Amino acid sequence: MKLNWTLKPYPTLSLNELYALLQLRSEVFVVEQTCAFQDIDGQDQTALHLLGHTDTGELAAYTRLFDAGACYEQVSIGRVAVSPKYRRYGLGRELIRESINACNQAFGPQPIKIGAQLYLKAFYESFGFVQQGAMYLEDGIEHIYMFRP
Repeated sequence: MKLNWTLKPYPTLSLNELYALLQLRSEVFVVEQTCAFQDIDGQDQTALHLLGHTDTGELAAYTRLFDAGACYEQVSIGRVAVSPKYRRYGLGRELIRESINACNQAFGPQPIKIGAQLYLKAFYESFGFVQQGAMYLEDGIEHIYMFRP
């Protein structure tokens, strides 16, 4: 399965796109991971939003990208989500590849920082990310910081 990718700053998102990305994030981070947290955190307005749509227009994968200084000192990728309906097609790998490429195009080639769920460490290492620091809890879930030089 191949997705159609769009990278958009917040002001250019349509209402339907914004609704779909918030719905996907809620489905994955709040419902699926049974994690009550403030997903709408005031950072969407400064992010670039990478949207992966199916040929039928359904949002299947999503990340938000930040320039250096917006969240961390480094460029960062966050809210990495693939719809449960579209898992097992390799879309997570495609999403990270597209996110790295979008960061390089939008912000120039430079290190990228992520706050990754610990169980995904090997997945992110396959893209050149390296763990930095100790495990920490975020909303009751084990995370680690990782950098891609």
